[in-house]
Amino acid sequence: MEFIQEYLPMLLQGSGETLYMTAMSTVLAYAFGLPLGVLVILTRKDGLAPSPKLNAVLEWIINIGRSIPFLILMIALFPVTRLIVGKAYGPNAAVVALVIGAIPFVARMVEGSLEEIDHGVIEASQTMGASNWEIITKVYLPESLPSLVRGLSISTITLIGYSSMGGAVGAGGLGDIAIRYGYHRYEYTVMIVTILLLILIVQIIQCAFNALAKKIDKRIIK
Repeated sequence: MEFIQEYLPMLLQGSGETLYMTAMSTVLAYAFGLPLGVLVILTRKDGLAPSPKLNAVLEWIINIGRSIPFLILMIALFPVTRLIVGKAYGPNAAVVALVIGAIPFVARMVEGSLEEIDHGVIEASQTMGASNWEIITKVYLPESLPSLVRGLSISTITLIGYSSMGGAVGAGGLGDIAIRYGYHRYEYTVMIVTILLLILIVQIIQCAFNALAKKIDKRIIK
């Protein structure tokens, strides 16, 4: 009872901050990462709009972005974060680094989902006179939607992990609580509770997205 009275408000606030950082960064990362992933597919040699040079640049950007460890990226982005949100710590500041770190990851997930589409479907659409935009919006995205949803769950869960790591440099959320109380103050009960809360959040997200993907997957016989 004493533990609940002392730590419950803080844990609830930390959970809320973790969910806020994850939700905001996921939405913004997909706002940039989804078009980037589509553009990579389109500009391939066998794509709808072949452009080897542009494709090489995009691949380079994505590969470099995915190569930088998140904690190092977050620290390196402190000047940019201060410029955007006015400070380098807290949930809003963490969102900036989370979005920049997640965009290359999301782009690669989207690229993988679009690659699963049968090329014959694309060729049939071209034969019927569909424009590139129509193929993207009516073939690529709808046909790959179940895979995109599963990729979204992976991206969201990855961002939960990133947000927790950000607690090491004052990002807030459950990761910050675990480090400040569980590590620095040796309050191991607090650390265990934060771990359990993170596991619970991840499991809820995973189950929700899996159920959604199965519901919209036309290949699954109901």
